[in-house]
Amino acid sequence: MSLNDSLAGTNKKAKAVSEKFFHTTYEYYRLKIFQQLTTSFGIVFKTLLIGSMLLLGLTFIAIAVAFLIGKALGNYTHGFLIVGAFFVLISLITYMLRKHISNFIVRTLSEKFFN
Repeated sequence: MSLNDSLAGTNKKAKAVSEKFFHTTYEYYRLKIFQQLTTSFGIVFKTLLIGSMLLLGLTFIAIAVAFLIGKALGNYTHGFLIVGAFFVLISLITYMLRKHISNFIVRTLSEKFFN
């Protein structure tokens, strides 16, 4: 009977250790997922906040430059057309470089997410 008792005791200890390991691993991954989510949401929130402020500032600068060019040319419409053409040109360049931009974003976010 002592062999059976010994095996039963060993089984109980193994079960207790494995349950503790499972719960510890579960808690670790819960915390890790929470950390990754908060980091990701923080990056997105900061990017949106900074991006919106930058967009607002660039809008006012573009309007001011359009009025400045229009005043120099004597026709405000021409100033706005020139500034609009500039933004279309920048958009086309950005469109042509979209794969490089996507790769840069994936590389940057993967470093933050997986480290």
